[in-house]
Amino acid sequence: MENSTFYVKSYGCQMNMYDSEKIISILENKGLKKNLNPENADLIVFNTCNIRDKAAHKVYSDIGRVSKSKKKKTIAVVGCVAQAENYEMFRKNKSIDIVLGPQSYHLLPLMIDDLNNNPNQINTEFIINEKFDYLSEQNKSQGVSSYITIQEGCDKFCSFCVVPYTRGPEYSRTLESILNEVSSLTNNGAKEIVLLGQNVNAYESYSGKYKIQLSDLIKSISKNKKVKRIRYTTSHPINMSDELINLHSTNDKLMPFLHLPVQSGSSKILQRMNRKYDTDFYLGIISKLKKVNPNIEISSDFIVGYPGETEKDFNETLRLIEEIRFTQSFSFIYSPRPGTKSSLENDDTPMKIKKTRLQILQEKLKNIQFNFNKTFIGKKLEVLIENQSTSNPEYFFGRTPFMQPVYVKSLDLKPGDIINVNISTCNHKSLYATC
Repeated sequence: MENSTFYVKSYGCQMNMYDSEKIISILENKGLKKNLNPENADLIVFNTCNIRDKAAHKVYSDIGRVSKSKKKKTIAVVGCVAQAENYEMFRKNKSIDIVLGPQSYHLLPLMIDDLNNNPNQINTEFIINEKFDYLSEQNKSQGVSSYITIQEGCDKFCSFCVVPYTRGPEYSRTLESILNEVSSLTNNGAKEIVLLGQNVNAYESYSGKYKIQLSDLIKSISKNKKVKRIRYTTSHPINMSDELINLHSTNDKLMPFLHLPVQSGSSKILQRMNRKYDTDFYLGIISKLKKVNPNIEISSDFIVGYPGETEKDFNETLRLIEEIRFTQSFSFIYSPRPGTKSSLENDDTPMKIKKTRLQILQEKLKNIQFNFNKTFIGKKLEVLIENQSTSNPEYFFGRTPFMQPVYVKSLDLKPGDIINVNISTCNHKSLYATC
């Protein structure tokens, strides 16, 4: 595909966004040029997510749309849907040329080259160590705030989740490879490092005979003077060690914001989900975090309408939300995924009730977030500037330590600036400020 162009579309989580950046680097190193218009690109790469049914359906819709183009295209479907559906993808849409699982991205150039000899290329093997060894060499500047995947896969086997089947068992990168990537990113202008993993706080590697956990890794990254902020996501409650919790008190570079999915406020539903904790355990973790750092804020994920959820279970979730006061959250109606234990359970709650519950839950979360944002009006708040608005150049976009989006009106800022701004107004999503 000499002198060809490519287009990459990413679905789902931040880890997919990170993987897509690596895929872009791989293709550019192969000599292909990025094209922002899928209609004109020679190669289309769909980096897919299989967490919810809607995301998987959207992939096939997008494939159908680009395959109708008059221009001949090579279509590669990569990621979790590719891993889950495997050869079935070729049957569902004959326009697909390559099916590639999330642990084999580094093989994409070879598969492209081999298409003339072997159409319908596929690889869904779990060869994650090869992937990270290869991708660590594909460093590309991501900007002021940069992601690094440090851990992939999951050993938890929650009843609703496909990740153990699509991403494989938990695997952690070496300390050295991560620090090298941090150094490369900061040399290219990164000020904030966001550590990614399906269960990022399950990170565990070895340096010689010494065990390295997430708290140790964060301490090591903090020694890089160019790193000004550190975040990590997504964490599992049962992997919140005391060492990691205490780090939120002692490490100034670690931001006072934690995404810690609870999924439900009902211990009965948590047991059915196989989450391996109950609400008392979760509340205990939050209590420890608040004790070491009273300013820390929590965000979470919620699944509404899980099989067997009663009105009582739902109300227990609302009570948990009221008690913890999550300042940001993601919430969805339960989506059964093929191959998971929960997909075999009896689900007799009408969709109308599920939608009503979701609306009630989201309205409560929205009000809490709005009230939290309003507490900053008239105050100064530190913001890391990430970019200048393209639609209105008078404004710059940044984030607070609590992950709030901020739009700062100014003509005298640049990406990478860390400044204290005056918060003038807000809505439930964003803050607005002046210098």
